This record gives sequence, structure tokens and C-alpha cells, in this order.
Amino acid sequence: MPSIRGRLTFWYAVALLATLGAFGAALYFERRRSAQRELDERLSLEGNLAAQYFLGFQRQFGRTLRPGENPKLLNLVGGYLDGIRDYIVVFDPDRAPIYRNATAKTLKGEALSQVLLAFATEEQRGVVRIAGESEPFRYAQVPLPGIWDRAASFFVAAPIGSVPFGAEQLLEAMLVIAPVVLLASLGLGYVLADTTLRPLEGMVDELEAITNGENLHRRVVVPQAADELARLSATMNRMLTRLEESFTSLRRFTADASHELKTPLMVLRAGVERAMTDPRASTAALQALEEVLQEIHRMSELVDNLLTLARADEGRAILAVQPQDLRDLVSEAAETAGILGEVPGIAVRIEVPDAPVVLAMDQSRIRQLLLNLVTNAIKYTPAGGRVSLGLVDQGEAVAIIVGDNGPGIPAADLPHIFDRFYRVDSARSRTGERAGAGLGLAITKWIAEAHGGTITVQSRPGRGTVFTVTLPRRAAAAG
Repeated sequence: MPSIRGRLTFWYAVALLATLGAFGAALYFERRRSAQRELDERLSLEGNLAAQYFLGFQRQFGRTLRPGENPKLLNLVGGYLDGIRDYIVVFDPDRAPIYRNATAKTLKGEALSQVLLAFATEEQRGVVRIAGESEPFRYAQVPLPGIWDRAASFFVAAPIGSVPFGAEQLLEAMLVIAPVVLLASLGLGYVLADTTLRPLEGMVDELEAITNGENLHRRVVVPQAADELARLSATMNRMLTRLEESFTSLRRFTADASHELKTPLMVLRAGVERAMTDPRASTAALQALEEVLQEIHRMSELVDNLLTLARADEGRAILAVQPQDLRDLVSEAAETAGILGEVPGIAVRIEVPDAPVVLAMDQSRIRQLLLNLVTNAIKYTPAGGRVSLGLVDQGEAVAIIVGDNGPGIPAADLPHIFDRFYRVDSARSRTGERAGAGLGLAITKWIAEAHGGTITVQSRPGRGTVFTVTLPRRAAAAG
């Protein structure tokens, strides 16, 4: 999905392109209208100037010319008219062409006919296309009075493109400049969007760091500017405060409830165990008491796990860290796995280095981690299967690998198996039963992270599951 920065830049580019297009179109049409007006004024000026030449030389005759009279006056004025770069054709009162300047003398045949046709329209201004020319011509008819007994006319024409920096040149310039302006504006727009959204990225990074209830004490930095982002930051901080209070209350309740339940469960267990020693108890009563005792053990384990996690969340689970040879704990866990897998015929294989693997750790917690992993492996491995337990010395770190050839874990469940109370489909276990409550792997993950390590899982349906715990050799955290 594209980022907000990209979308803002894209729509900024679209708006800028539309604005440039509208502005360019308005400028083009205005320039074309101005160029036409400028050209008309130039043609009228040239026609009036030529008329002044005629009138100046006509005064030498002292009279008007008769129709059809060969006007020597044209020969006198012709030198001046030839100096005008535009097309000038002089018509007598009967609309017959009697003179063309040097530029207009290039008109022959069809081109001259088109000029005559345009002159015959009796319009003072217009557009005519002349054969052999690539662009249309703008023309003007200027009256020439006082030479004959009736008014004669000038036909003055010039190419529309002859106006300096006319509409066509403006369009070419805009087509060259527009991409440069657009690219520069896009870059500037992207920088502005990045600057504007940078505080939002900081908020996102801060919120991503709050992955669980342990980091709810963190807060989003509120920008100094009193804008929408500042309001959003303040709202997020208030929400985080409420969440932190809720999580704190929940943890306190879990810890208090777990602590208060330990004593009644101990009393119940003592009472059941005392009742089971009564020689007068019947077999049915003993069987019922044994079932009750098993449930009490399960509830005690659940309460202990809840209390452990509650203390870990509050930072009160202290680790008793001492240097230990990890090989002893791994061998002990493999021994336990062998006992658990003896009845279903599950083979347990162990691989440990020959040299000692000394690690600063809490021995009881690491033992709990190993037992959780191997009991899970035994539970999910079919009868006659195999479980492997390995220890790898990586120098700066130590890796504990527990694998099985069970049914594996579906890909949809993998991201959640370390969540509290999350349980995969019970049909995947060897016995089809679940003695646990879904807290074992959550505690395992906490133990690994409390020692500064990590735990990962790889699994494919039908190919088994492999858990890898990586523990650094540096001293573990205290909680």
C-alpha cells in the first residue's frame, strides 16, 4: 500500500499539473489574442504610413488622378513601399490591383487570386491562407483617399507568426519549461510532505515499540506546533495512560488472586492426601480422591504459572543468576523426556558438546524452560516417533534446539503460539488431550527473554516442529 507521503506527492502533482494546464491555456489564448491585436495594429500602421507617402507625393501634382491614368506617383512611392517587409497591394477605386511592393511581387497565380478573393470580401480585417505558405496570414484593408476622385485601398498582410514571441512560440516555451517546473515542484512537494509527516513517523515508531503491556509507560512526543499532529499525540498519550492503568489493575488482580489461591489449594491438597491415607476409604472413594488430587495439582500449576507471569509483568520476578554448565540441565531434560516417552515408544536423542558450556543463568528457570519444551515435544509426537534435544556452543551465544517429528503447527497458528492461553487444535497432540492451559510457551518465552535471549519456532504440517532458544553468554537481566 502506498504511503501517505507518496499519495500526497501524487495528488500534489495532479493538482499542480491541472493548475499549470489551466494557467498555460489561459496564457496561450490571451497571448494569441494579444498577438492578433498587435499584428492588426502593425498592419494598420503600415497601411497608414504608406497612405501618408502617397498623399505627400500627390501634393506635387496638385490634383487628383483620373481613373485609368498611369500614376507616375506609384513609381515615386514604390521605393518606400518596397522597404516594408509585409505584403502590400494597392487597389484603385475600381478594386483593380495597380501596385505590389517587393514582398507582394512574390505572389503569383493561385496565391494572388487568394489575395484578391480576400480583398473582395470587403472586410477590414481577416485571415487568408496563401498557397505555398505554411501558416495563415492576417490582413487589413486601409483606405487611401485623395488620390483619385474616389477612395482607393491598401491590402496589407503578414504571417500570423511574424509577431515576436507570439502564441506559438509561447506554447513551445511552455512545453519546454513545464516538465522542469513539474519535476522541481514534485521534489519540493515530496520534501515538504516528508517534513510535515516526520513527526507522524516518530509516533508510528513509538507505537510499534509498545508491542505488549510491558512498554505502556512509553509516551509519544507531542510536537510543539499546536496543530492536528499535536492533538493526535496528546490523544494517543491519554489512551496509553488509560491502557497502562487497565493493564496495571489486571496484573495486580492476577498476582493477588494467584497468591490468595495458593493457600486454599494447599489446604485442599493436604486434606485430600490425608483422606487417601484412611484405611477405611473404599476403592471408589480413593479413585474419586485421586481425580480430585490431580485437578488440585493442575490448578496449583496454573496458579504458579499465573503468579510467575504476573510478577514478570511487574518486574518482580528476580533471577538467581550463577555460572552453570548447561550440559547438565540439557541431559537432565533429555532424561525426563526419555521417561515420558517410554510408554508410547518415543525415542529421545541428545547431542551436547564434549567441552563444558558455562552460562550465567538462573538454573531453576532454565530447567523450567527445558521441561516445557520437551514435554510439549513428547505430547505432540506420535507413538514410535522421535524427539531430539541439542546444545550448540556458538561462541558468543548458546543455542538449545528441541525438535520432534510430530504433525507440526499450521502456519496460521505459528504467530500466536507464544501468546498466553493460546492453544492449538487438541487433535494434533498424541493423546488428544491438553493438560496445560496455554501458559507453558508464554513462560518459556519470558525465561528466554529475561536471560537476554530469544526463542523461535519452525514448523511445517506433517514435518514436525523445531524450537530454538538462543542465550547470550553475557549476564542475564534481573527481571
